[in-house]
Amino acid sequence: MVLVDRQVGPLVINGSESVLAALTKISANKARVLFVADSHGHLIGSVSDGDVRRWLISAETTDLSLPIDGVANRGATWLPFGTAPSEIAAALSNRITHIPLLDEQRRIVAIASADRRHLQVGRHRVSDEDPALLIAEIGNNHQGSVAMATELVDLAVGAGADVVKFQLRDMEALYRQSGASTAGEDLGAQYTLGLLAKYSLSAEQMLEVFAHCRARDVEVICTPWDAPSVRVLANDGIPALKVASADLTNHALLDEMFATGLPLIVSTGMSTEHEITEAIGLLRSSGSPWAMLHCQSTYPAPFKDINLSYLTRLRELTGGPVGYSGHERGWHIPLAAVAMGARIIEKHFTLDRGLEGNDHKVSLLPAEFATMAARIRELEEAMGSDRPRSVSTGESMNRVTLAKSLIATRRIEVGQTISADDVAIKSPGRGLQPNRLGDLVGRRAHRIVDEGDFFYPGDLAEVASGPRPYSFRRPWGIPVRYHDFARLTEVATPDFLEFHLSHKDVELGVHEIFADTKLDMGFTVHLPDLYDGDFIVNLASPDEQVWERSIVEMQRVVDITRSLTEHFTVDQAPIMIATMGGFTADSFVEPGARPAMYARIAQALERIDASEVRITAQTLPPFPWLMGGQQYHNLFMALDDTVEFCEQYGHRLTLDTSHSKLAANFTRRPFSEYVERLAPHTEHLHLVDAEGVDGEGPQVGEGEIDWPLLAQQLDDGCPGVGFIPEIWMGHTNNGEGFWTALERLEEWF
Repeated sequence: MVLVDRQVGPLVINGSESVLAALTKISANKARVLFVADSHGHLIGSVSDGDVRRWLISAETTDLSLPIDGVANRGATWLPFGTAPSEIAAALSNRITHIPLLDEQRRIVAIASADRRHLQVGRHRVSDEDPALLIAEIGNNHQGSVAMATELVDLAVGAGADVVKFQLRDMEALYRQSGASTAGEDLGAQYTLGLLAKYSLSAEQMLEVFAHCRARDVEVICTPWDAPSVRVLANDGIPALKVASADLTNHALLDEMFATGLPLIVSTGMSTEHEITEAIGLLRSSGSPWAMLHCQSTYPAPFKDINLSYLTRLRELTGGPVGYSGHERGWHIPLAAVAMGARIIEKHFTLDRGLEGNDHKVSLLPAEFATMAARIRELEEAMGSDRPRSVSTGESMNRVTLAKSLIATRRIEVGQTISADDVAIKSPGRGLQPNRLGDLVGRRAHRIVDEGDFFYPGDLAEVASGPRPYSFRRPWGIPVRYHDFARLTEVATPDFLEFHLSHKDVELGVHEIFADTKLDMGFTVHLPDLYDGDFIVNLASPDEQVWERSIVEMQRVVDITRSLTEHFTVDQAPIMIATMGGFTADSFVEPGARPAMYARIAQALERIDASEVRITAQTLPPFPWLMGGQQYHNLFMALDDTVEFCEQYGHRLTLDTSHSKLAANFTRRPFSEYVERLAPHTEHLHLVDAEGVDGEGPQVGEGEIDWPLLAQQLDDGCPGVGFIPEIWMGHTNNGEGFWTALERLEEWF
């Protein structure tokens, strides 16, 4: 099956744009390829992420601001526009997944692929990997008023609609009788024609509403009921057309829509399976991108007739994404449809269900649509995947606290055989799980294990792993606690130590811990994450007591940082890393609330005596794990306002690559863009991998970060800035996770 898509924007880049812009676009389109064109749209060549990697390795310079046309493969396969689908199919392969189709002037006018797994509607991609496309079907619920239509658009945007939809009819072209001449029609048709005569918008009025949609930055699509309406919509540049259920068998009108080359969303209400498969055959041969919606065309639809199970059959028939157009009461059926695989949801939208017309009675009010949208987004998060079950980040943290480990009952020397009597099962769950007891008993110890110590996965290895001398282009350190820094520095020689304080550490006397010790290295200090009474520092808090205590706790750690300087070799003010606050328990705040929260932090920092200490704000993930559960970070997560905070208030950052990669995934912006803009404001680095939107702290190379690209960007954006490997539980087994991370990072840094 061949897809010919005339919306080439996501897969085409101007040759004068930068290599970084190309990488960003390749990540966004998920096709792993771009076609490079000149300013007139003529094909220059193709470029894949592999092409860019090979260029980075072999080029004399790896300046990502260079134009992409210098990287392009100029021997890219192409075909003339109008090539038969069978010939296109023969040219496609596992290696060549997309082929540009050129007009007589060698301009890219379409792109062919064998991929029916996605559909592009304006800026929105519809696929199994993307959120469901939520369409607010305004239809004729505007009652023939442009003002009401634009009000409905505004309300739909506020309710979380991705797309608003209208209907356009040319009454003279559509009906054999129009206006008042309906005497010969059946009662139903007579009623419908009367409503349409009263409440339809003219083409000119409809285009006025479309202009308002664009001003509100929301995609608008429309159902044309006749050929003149198709032409009006195509000429206006609408991103997609809707095929009404009533026109699934209207092949002449389908041909008119095919001629536009626009994506089609096709409803299947009132149709038999034979009629559906007949339409699928026409759609496949048309070259138009398309998706079908399951629909029950009664108003309101009885629940017994909805038959959501047909979504599975429809997906088998189409081989691509499917959706659901609902005419039932309420918003709960669309949730079930999404759970069954619907990737498009269309629901009617109104100001008042008591208004005249059938559609109002099956429409959602703005607050109801907003509830549906919110519940669908929660459901999508909860659906997950059918991959083998793994332990989530939150579960991992709770497992450490709640689970049990294998513990040594006596001191075990190197070379001694571990017996069953040498091992007990006790909490917490920092070490080997109890189910590994059989693997541990009978092994020879390759390290000293003191009584009460945990056994670790490394104790099951044949050869002990440990640190070695490392070589980096920037200072490197390891995270430590007061109780383990001496042991870790006996086996490693970092440039600095990063003390991760607990609330109990804050109560200890620095000089009692270090006595007359002076270490020939630097240090940084990390503010405690949690205090007694479930208190967390929050310099953005609107609660005056929380805010004042946060300032006090921050000042105490600044003072500790200052007093540590006499125990280390320090040639500049030490860095203190802080999570500044701005978290909420149940949902994110509105974006408009964030500037005042940043201002509150800046006001608090002015109260703190930070002389001889460099306070840095840690970049944050969208979903922090606090007190055993997931919460919401509002600050130092989104890219633009983080940069604005640094520029407006003059404060610096600790760039945590795991946190910011998770934030980039959540905000759907390239991580490379985050790094490019945050690096110049960065004073310190936490290097660690990430996965998804909350997979925090995996081992380097075991997540989603592109480490070669990151290293290049950090060399350009913040050369000489020090780092630690911030691996989750990296300190266990004498820092085993840190040594693994450093060995891997050495390849790129």
